[in-house]
Amino acid sequence: MSNRRKLRGGVPYRSGFLKSPAWFARRARWFRRQQELGRPLACVACGRPATSTEVELHHLDYAGVRFSAGTWRAFERHDDLAPMHPHCHELLHRIIERDRVLSHHRSRRVASAIALGILRTKLHAAKELP
Repeated sequence: MSNRRKLRGGVPYRSGFLKSPAWFARRARWFRRQQELGRPLACVACGRPATSTEVELHHLDYAGVRFSAGTWRAFERHDDLAPMHPHCHELLHRIIERDRVLSHHRSRRVASAIALGILRTKLHAAKELP
């Protein structure tokens, strides 16, 4: 198991699923559900308010992502997706990828939770600098 992202070629999730109609429909459903629940939209890392066009959704778990009969299917639970500004999302992945334990020896959900705690601490400390 690895939580590392492979940035070039041959990664069906990145080159297939994230560009599929199934993902765009799932993403739209996630934002509608968030609104139905009355939850304000904000980045889970920095806490700044956002709109649906300003955030990406980070997968805490890939259990709902499936490829069957030649098509992608998106069955992620609502709480398996977390809104993040693109910059914060990239920083989260860097933390996971640079830590051997997080990138290889933790579940994606646990690695994301630990990395998110680290990222929040760093972002909070950066706000306090003069």
